[in-house]
Amino acid sequence: MPSSQEMRRRIQSVKNISQLTRALETVSASKARKTVQAVTATQAYSHKAWQVLVHLASQPGHASLHPLLSERKEVNNILVLAISSDKGLAGSYNINLVRTVLFGFQNAAAPVTYITVGKKGRDMLARRRRKILAEFSQIPAPPEYRDVSAIGKLAVDEYLDGKFDQVYLVFTEFVNMMQYRPVIKKLLPFSLEDREESREDVRKPGSGVFLYEPGQAEILDQIVPRFTALQVYQAILSAQASENAARMVAMRNATDNAYELIGMLELEYNKMRQQAITNDILDIVGGAEAQAKGAAR
Repeated sequence: MPSSQEMRRRIQSVKNISQLTRALETVSASKARKTVQAVTATQAYSHKAWQVLVHLASQPGHASLHPLLSERKEVNNILVLAISSDKGLAGSYNINLVRTVLFGFQNAAAPVTYITVGKKGRDMLARRRRKILAEFSQIPAPPEYRDVSAIGKLAVDEYLDGKFDQVYLVFTEFVNMMQYRPVIKKLLPFSLEDREESREDVRKPGSGVFLYEPGQAEILDQIVPRFTALQVYQAILSAQASENAARMVAMRNATDNAYELIGMLELEYNKMRQQAITNDILDIVGGAEAQAKGAAR
């Protein structure tokens, strides 16, 4: 049975941990709000770019307009861009993401290669001997577009060079501070058949054939790669918001558990003190009785 001094040290240790988890909860909530603001700020541009790309992909003969819009006849290699976090203490955030990656591509029709964003996903995939083409870490939160543009450019270049026939994006989609879910999104080639929201946009009035100036080829060469990189940027923002929200919830639960443990330890400590006081009283009473009996003799 631990001594009272050991119990006091343990209580103080748990109190210190609760202060740390409470601070991490506050910091994570602040970071999540900043990242959500960044996601909201880019949504208008992203939506307009999406509409233009949807119209382009719905044009007659769209497969010949740009290489990023054309399906490959055979899929020989698949590239997966997996977005995780650099740090832990986020509950099951990274585990759920990696599980989605592994289950989603365990029966893939072609060999799968990975580009990882975040140390946690990289380490988990490396331990399972998955082939990693490149890894990116220490990305600012929230990032600027220039901080992550190289990631999207790498995926586009690998696809255009013919090294990969399909590119997928796996990230945690942010819904709100209490809801976020891992998703698999086909990044390249762009296809209306894979996306319900794209088909809805095509059904809208005014989705006819468009004329582009200075020229269709020039516009496509600029907007398609840039919008592909923008999707990666949006995914990273969403993943960071989800990460911080998950860490906030995990730290809140840890703080609540620490408070509960402190209450249990203090109750046990008080019982120990009460028992010690009772024993002291019994010793005093016993000594007094023995002394009284000795005096009576």
